[in-house]
Amino acid sequence: MPNYDANDMLLLREPVLKVLQIKRTGSDAAQLQLEDLATLERTQSTYLVTFSGQLLLPPEAAYDQLEAALQPLGCFALFREDEQDQHIHIVRGAIAPPKPLSPLLPLVLFVATVFSVTFTGVLIAAGEMGLQDPAQAFAIAQDPLAHWWRGLPYALAILLILGAHEMGHYLMMRHYRTASSLPYFIPAFGISPFGTFGAAILLRQPLRNRKVLFDVGAAGPLAGFVVAVPILLYGLATSPVIATDGTGLVEGNSVFYALAKLLVFGQFLPNGEVDVMVNQWAWAGWTGLFVTALNLIPLGQLDGGHVIYSLFGDWARRLYLPLLTMLAFLTLFVSSVWLLFALLLAALGRTYAVPLDNVTPLDDRRQKLAMLTLALFGLLFVPVPLAQAGVNDGLLAGALGCTAWLWLRRTLR
Repeated sequence: MPNYDANDMLLLREPVLKVLQIKRTGSDAAQLQLEDLATLERTQSTYLVTFSGQLLLPPEAAYDQLEAALQPLGCFALFREDEQDQHIHIVRGAIAPPKPLSPLLPLVLFVATVFSVTFTGVLIAAGEMGLQDPAQAFAIAQDPLAHWWRGLPYALAILLILGAHEMGHYLMMRHYRTASSLPYFIPAFGISPFGTFGAAILLRQPLRNRKVLFDVGAAGPLAGFVVAVPILLYGLATSPVIATDGTGLVEGNSVFYALAKLLVFGQFLPNGEVDVMVNQWAWAGWTGLFVTALNLIPLGQLDGGHVIYSLFGDWARRLYLPLLTMLAFLTLFVSSVWLLFALLLAALGRTYAVPLDNVTPLDDRRQKLAMLTLALFGLLFVPVPLAQAGVNDGLLAGALGCTAWLWLRRTLR
């Protein structure tokens, strides 16, 4: 279809009539969402026409049938809906595999991250050593390169957790034959107490429908969680409980982390007198769960944004202001750690990964799993990532986690 004219529209209308009871036809590109325009730009496609009405088939079957009919015409469809009708936007172009990306940058970043997290592990090892041999601990901290091997437990543990998270996304996209980049690990030499700013994977093709969006979005945090839990429990079981003097900063409590310490030690910690001094394995487990919670914030291009959008479609956009308000509250009254993240979400949290077919709903199994994934966010969220030693923030974590979950349930009814 090198040129679009009335005859071409008749060719397009014929297959659409088999899946949609057409009420009206239009060609106003203003009805396209920002994400639709991004899809057109990414696929180098051109918007042609919109047919509005009621689908005659279940959305997934309708999309499959229309896709097969449009491919010989050099077109594809975007399925959208509002409170009155379903809309089929016809686009000239194809969802072709993008050009392969060089693996050099992901490899370089991964190697740099290995060094970065190993260095962080050495510093943690020096802190552990300080309990028995302060002189040796000082020597380790002064010359970490000479003691690099001491940081391997943390490096191995955190890379296993982050790797599982990214491979969950990557393998799910491979399963659905959707192009993506390799994982980009982000090193943080001496800047972050974690030795890394996490990892990211680039989605290079639009996803087919909300079922695929959910599977891709949830696969990463769930895989990372499954790996992080045994690492955390092992780390806690091998970490000492020591008296606290109320000085310094320690890792904050989420509901899940507080319960994990209760399971391992038989008491809530810190209790004002003693606390666990986390070793490399425990710190990696805590970090992995913290990163999982950040990714599960239900906004924008975060994994939680994918999950909530797959569950509720465009309704999910209503969470933008309430969640930003919550982060602003945490920044002002709880912990300034949230400032940078709140600013990033304010700038990037409005854009979602809208699939080609945004009408097909999740099936019952995926709906239940989506709600469990959102509940996991409430359990893992740490309101005070770095807390004053000796202060029990478990009550605050529990209150905020339960409040967030009850508010979410009430809002989503």
